[in-house]
Parts: sequence; structure tokens; C-alpha cells
Amino acid sequence: MSVSLLKEKQILAGKVAIVTGASSGIGETIGITLAKAGAKVALAARLVDKLEDVKRTVEELGGVCIQVKTDVAVRSDVKELVRRTETELGPVDIMINNAGAWYYTLVKNLHEDKWDQMIDVNCKGLTNGVGAVIDQMVKRKSGHIVNISSDSGKRGFPGLAVYTGSKFFMEGFSQTLRQEVCKLGIRVTVVQPGSVNVPDMADKHIDPEVKIFEETESGKSLEPEDIANAVLYAVTQPEHVGVNEILVQPRDMPF
Repeated sequence: MSVSLLKEKQILAGKVAIVTGASSGIGETIGITLAKAGAKVALAARLVDKLEDVKRTVEELGGVCIQVKTDVAVRSDVKELVRRTETELGPVDIMINNAGAWYYTLVKNLHEDKWDQMIDVNCKGLTNGVGAVIDQMVKRKSGHIVNISSDSGKRGFPGLAVYTGSKFFMEGFSQTLRQEVCKLGIRVTVVQPGSVNVPDMADKHIDPEVKIFEETESGKSLEPEDIANAVLYAVTQPEHVGVNEILVQPRDMPF
């Protein structure tokens, strides 16, 4: 996309957004999409080299962003991310809690290290992200929190027991948070992607036995752009409109 075209679509001009897990896949694409729409974006992830590539892409498009090395499971990291964002870009209008960890493992095989990683990133990472921005959003009576869940937050999938549990946590947390802050000017959206074509998919299959549970799938998987467009839709609605949930699945792979 040319810079001239970018400048014509500044629907988020003046807004500041944080995107966690922004070094690849869905998070990278959300960060670029929000920057194209005019938001100033803080890109957060653990992989600095990949963050630099994303930052370079945003800047080549004429966007404004910073990169901040962040482990969302570490509360002090997330607080520092928000502090730097507020200092360098301004108050946070949009918080995208996208960072996630997932592996295909069977519970009986006791990959407890992977369990811990998924709980730390998916559950603690979520509460750390919300906790770091909620106070200022309440004081300003404005803000939008977008949590990237999964269709695994709607039903169980064999091989994803702990991941599914972590996404059920996100769904319950988000629903309750929404009820607490909706009258304080804050919106909470959950986006639930189905099958998405993301990098390193093969690395997620820890237990080959999981394949016996896999359903036969036909049709095209989603692309990260599909999820980024759903996020953009949610955060560009009028202030009185709450887009509470967006379930995005491939047409040929519904529940």
C-alpha cells in the first residue's frame, strides 16, 4: 500500500494502540493494520529482531510506532511497556491482548512445562495487560480493550485441553470485565479466530497421537489479515457501540 493511500484512510488518527505478540502472525498484522488506519502503535513481543522488521514495515508505510521487548507473563515488563507507550506516544486508547501460547498435547502425556507456558502467557498475560491500562482508562472514561481469544474459547478440542481452558478463562474474564466497566466509558471486545494460517504450525504438534482426533478439514483457512480486519471493525465503531464478540471462522469449517 502506498503512503498516499495510507494517508487517505486515517480513521484512527490521534489514537494510541498497544499490540502484544506483535512480532509475527496475527499480532504483526494487527499492528500494521492499525498503523495504516492512523493509530500510533506500540509493538510488543519477546523477539526483538522480528519486532524490528515489523517496525520497519510500519515506518515504510508512513506510520508511527515504537517497539518494546516484552514478556507478557512478567507484570513489570507489561507495566514498563505501558509507561514507555504513554511517554513516547501518549495515553493508551486501544489495548490489544494478542500474545498467546499453544501446543497440541494430550493431557495423559503430562507436558507440564507446556501447560505452565500456556497458563502464564494466556492467563497471566491477559490480566497483566488489562491491569496495566485499566486505571488510566477509568480515569479518562475512555478506552477499548480487545482480547484475542479463539474458537477454542467456545468449545473443547482434543489435544488443546490446557489451551482451551486458558481461552475459557479469557472469555469469562472479558465478559465480567465488560460488565464492570461498560458504564465507565470502556469497551471490551473478544475476537475468536478459527483456523488461521500462521507461521511455525508444525512446531506446535508436540504429541503425534493428537492426529487421531483431528477432524477432516476442507476449504481455505483464515489469514491473519482476516482477524486484523475484524479488530479494525471493532475499534472503529462509534463510542456508543459495543462490539462484544466476533467469532471468525473459515466458511467451510464452522462448528
